[in-house]
Amino acid sequence: MPTPSGTAFQYEIEETRDENNFVVTVVKCRGRLVSENAAELREVVHPLILRGGRIALDFANLEYMDSSGLGAVVGLKVSAVSRGLCVLMLWNLTPRIKQLLTMTDLLQLFSS
Repeated sequence: MPTPSGTAFQYEIEETRDENNFVVTVVKCRGRLVSENAAELREVVHPLILRGGRIALDFANLEYMDSSGLGAVVGLKVSAVSRGLCVLMLWNLTPRIKQLLTMTDLLQLFSS
């Protein structure tokens, strides 16, 4: 059931293939990723990291992310890198999210 714009964080998980025909688990994020729900993203993505493979967080419909949301995303990236069997990518960054990552000097963390 959809919620009013800007009031909640929602996600959908689907699998697709990238340009190299690798399977990618896509977590399509929507709404606001803030302190009240940042743990929800960690709880959803962490088991995907443990299983390995390619994971993309699709932020095309993410309206807002605060410092807690940013911390959750960075923590997931660190977990994926330290795990070694997982690649965590960010897809479809909105201008606002891209600006946040640039201002915090974290955009380069997700460019690899």
